[in-house]
Amino acid sequence: MAQEPATPKTRRAALRLAVALGGASLAGRLARAPSERAALALRRLPRSTAPAGHVTFLIPLVGPQHVGDWQAVCARLATTLQSFLDQDDPRWRAVICCQQRPPLPDDPRITWLPFDDPTPGNDKWRKLGALCDHLPALGGGEGYVMSFDADDLLRHGTVAEMLRRQAPGGYIVQAGLVLDHATGDIALADVPSLAQPLRKPFWKLCGSCAALRLDPTRPEAVTFLRAMTAHEHRMFPHLAALAGRALTPLEHPSVLYILNHGENFGARRGRVGFKTRFVQRFRIDDPQDLAAIATDFPPVA
Repeated sequence: MAQEPATPKTRRAALRLAVALGGASLAGRLARAPSERAALALRRLPRSTAPAGHVTFLIPLVGPQHVGDWQAVCARLATTLQSFLDQDDPRWRAVICCQQRPPLPDDPRITWLPFDDPTPGNDKWRKLGALCDHLPALGGGEGYVMSFDADDLLRHGTVAEMLRRQAPGGYIVQAGLVLDHATGDIALADVPSLAQPLRKPFWKLCGSCAALRLDPTRPEAVTFLRAMTAHEHRMFPHLAALAGRALTPLEHPSVLYILNHGENFGARRGRVGFKTRFVQRFRIDDPQDLAAIATDFPPVA
């Protein structure tokens, strides 16, 4: 299963305009991608009034047969999971999907979903599909669901922020951090400004960037999430808005994305070079800022 291609920007704008002018029925005549049709189907449903009670992280983990150092992959996963365990609000859960069960903390909120699809090629999106299909089995009703890479870190306090603010559509990581593991340099990704017109928001750089609010007992919600995560992350805000679930920016740089650690998925596709240059261009040098980051995330080995 290959990653679904992105809808051209002009068509995205036309679909959102059609929704604004004529609702889902008018936009449905223009929608071509399965993800956009799934978004419009979800938009037609009445919205739940129940509060979101938890945050679920869906983690597709690369299989040992596709990496050079499985133990290093497991160590990075352990750091990712530690960033969840460090949250001050315990209402979260994480599911890791992979061919081989990695070492996991003894915590009932962390579970493993076996994956045995032998289809050749990159299996990340098939794993995400399996994780979405597994959501109804987790139960729990209304909550936030976030696909999360196994080598990214969540800022301390992010789960508490999500459940305190109760954003009706979900959240987008607009401000986040990018760490070049090879140099130790850290950059801030955020919306462009007059001072930094070339800076990019975090969601354009990293897939661990969107938490969608949904009820996993509704098949339309699962179908939409499955279709959305089949795309690259730059499509997430468009599809969420099309589904009537506009994403609210989180208040802080909420995710730390680690580059050049040796097993990055992007590196296998030759797509890390511009991100390395991004880190150098927007590097954080202030000692106080760096000290604050060190308290917000677990240490990176």
